[in-house]
Amino acid sequence: MSSPFPGHRAPNAGFEVPLEMLAACHHRIESQCTTLQRLVAHMATHGSDEEARVAAAAVLRYFDASAVDHHADEEIDLFPALIDSMAGSDATCIRALVVSLQGDHRILESLWQLLRPALLKIAAGEPQPLRSGDVLPLVTLYGEHMAREEAELLPMAARLLSDSALESVGRAMRERRGIR
Repeated sequence: MSSPFPGHRAPNAGFEVPLEMLAACHHRIESQCTTLQRLVAHMATHGSDEEARVAAAAVLRYFDASAVDHHADEEIDLFPALIDSMAGSDATCIRALVVSLQGDHRILESLWQLLRPALLKIAAGEPQPLRSGDVLPLVTLYGEHMAREEAELLPMAARLLSDSALESVGRAMRERRGIR
């Protein structure tokens, strides 16, 4: 492979700016989705070599932990804070958006569980085909989901949430990760 698989980089934003932190997480998810797509082609040519094992293990670590935390950040902290801040016509829009995004999360989690066993085998160095058709549904839905969050959810949260509500969301995000 001519260029290495993307790695996991630290976020550019901290928990004191939770909306920026969530957006930074989207960039890391995009990076992991790119790795998955590149892994499909790599596996077809090189099989479960060292580079494939390392890439599969990194994707597993990310989606088994960080992506789970990201969904929890939104569902446990951000979505309720937005609903609590509702006023007027925003109420219907926010509720519909939150329900739709939560539905996406459940589908993404199911798609991940379908893909995970193949990645576990690749990470262990076992021969395992990885097809574009296995990866594409997850990658496509994540792309659409993140675009919607960045176009609708995060701007709405920036407009509606108070500084204290954002501070509370950031504190919960830190605590979820065991950061004091």
